[in-house]
Amino acid sequence: MLSRWMSGSSRNLDREYNCTVRLLDDSEYTCTIQRDAKGQYLFDLLCHHLNLLEKDYFGIRFVDPDKQRHWLEFTKSVVKQMRAQPPFTMCFRVKFYPTDPAALKEEITRYLVFLQIKRDLYHGRLLCKTSDAALLAAYILQAEIGDYDPGKHPEGYSSKFQFFPKHSEKLERKIAEIHKSELSGQTPATSELNFLRKAQTLETYGVDPHPCKDVSGNAAFLAFTPFGFVVLQGNKRVHFIKWNEVTKMKFEGKTFYLYVSQKEEKKIVLTYFAPTPEACKHLWKCGIENQAFYKLEKSSQVRTVSSSNLFFKGSRFRYSGRVAKEVMESSAKIKREPPEIHRAGLVPSRSCPSITHGPRLSSVPRTRRRAVHISIMEGLESLRDSAHSTPVRSASHGDAFVGPGRSSRAESSERVAVIADESYSPADSVLPTPVAEHSLELMLLSRQANGAPCSIEEEKESEAGTPAAEAEGELRALCPGASGLGPAQAQQVNKFVLSVLRLLLVTVGLLFVLLLLLIVLTESDLDTAFFRDIRQTPEFEQFHYQYFCPLRRWFACKLRAVVNLLIDT
Repeated sequence: MLSRWMSGSSRNLDREYNCTVRLLDDSEYTCTIQRDAKGQYLFDLLCHHLNLLEKDYFGIRFVDPDKQRHWLEFTKSVVKQMRAQPPFTMCFRVKFYPTDPAALKEEITRYLVFLQIKRDLYHGRLLCKTSDAALLAAYILQAEIGDYDPGKHPEGYSSKFQFFPKHSEKLERKIAEIHKSELSGQTPATSELNFLRKAQTLETYGVDPHPCKDVSGNAAFLAFTPFGFVVLQGNKRVHFIKWNEVTKMKFEGKTFYLYVSQKEEKKIVLTYFAPTPEACKHLWKCGIENQAFYKLEKSSQVRTVSSSNLFFKGSRFRYSGRVAKEVMESSAKIKREPPEIHRAGLVPSRSCPSITHGPRLSSVPRTRRRAVHISIMEGLESLRDSAHSTPVRSASHGDAFVGPGRSSRAESSERVAVIADESYSPADSVLPTPVAEHSLELMLLSRQANGAPCSIEEEKESEAGTPAAEAEGELRALCPGASGLGPAQAQQVNKFVLSVLRLLLVTVGLLFVLLLLLIVLTESDLDTAFFRDIRQTPEFEQFHYQYFCPLRRWFACKLRAVVNLLIDT
């Protein structure tokens, strides 16, 4: 029996698991890993396949069965992190956006960052005014099809390309005009470089939004960028906090706290509520990693961070990679022949297509088209070509890389930055996207977080993919009208109740420990130096003879009376 158990255990350890990783160009990389393989092993396999050396900016993302996204931790076993059944499906994505993507050493790295930002533009995470949107799309067009050729590119050719969640004819004409007249002669590498230089100046560059609610129950998106912490609410960026002003991040259940120390010793605490405890923990871990990567000078300065306090156990987490300054220093030492780049070209993509054949909306079910309530591009098109107004903070992240003209313009205004005329909804997209990026359930929850109504078609599709109880719980967590209390009040009540219960448990535990110590002191024969010193104090002798002994005799008398009563009956 022992030999059978040992052989079974060895077979378990030697078992191989199939992994499929979707790359930024929507191709797939498939491999097999052992049960105890760490995340670093899989990531190194992937980077070797891509011939990528500047790999610290990237990561592997996966979605658990509850539709919660996670970044794969490189120091832990892949199999233990994946709650789904094999084969495992993951995505290769940019995890830390470069502060200056144009300064990356190798073209292959710039190309991969270009693909990620192109994906952000398509999914509505990167917002800009109409003139900037047209220029970015024209750069993509030049990189993929080259110079304008009247023989190959008939009238309206730009309408066959999908750059944004929605297009307008006016924007398509503007894109084609820039492509024809301003970008002729640019190579794909040059167009991609210009695209990156333009994208990094936008206020939502590097934003990976986390849907939350503030203390008033209003929908908001939290994000961590190369320059600091950002809060997007409605159509505005309501907070921008630099990394050196963030002193602490912690979470308790669904509640996320950000501690900020600003000038003149002004300290504030921002509080937000995530849809689930898992989402809140993911938000906290992303914040810890981003702050360590962008703020610290050396990886040796990284410390283990805990979210616990007196009454909450909390979680412990430590960023395990290199920091941005070390990555830049390491990149400067790269000396090799530039690797060959296999650009995707005109190959259609599942989630971020460069070109769609036929009418843009023909592949989308009619019900899905009716369900799209918010058009980000409609908001972008209605914006004037004037410069963005600056955030509530007096210094914006653009000051790190733009000239004094923009910096002085930022100092002249204290208004909140307007991102778009419509509510910020990065999950809204005309075309279907892969489950690993934006599932239908995530789109539904994101729209509800923005206060948008849910269509009947979306609710039916969501119920078909998830159990009714789970869907009902998620809806109740995000829709304030589903219960008598709003989410903020419910969170505060739950937090208060949990704190009181923990306080009671701690008090009872301390009393129990003191009782045990008292019994040992008074009734045991232990003659250690510690106990002997306590017993010889006048206070203890007085307590023993005046209080403890009478109390013990009273308990003994009552116990004998109860025993005699039981015997008589």
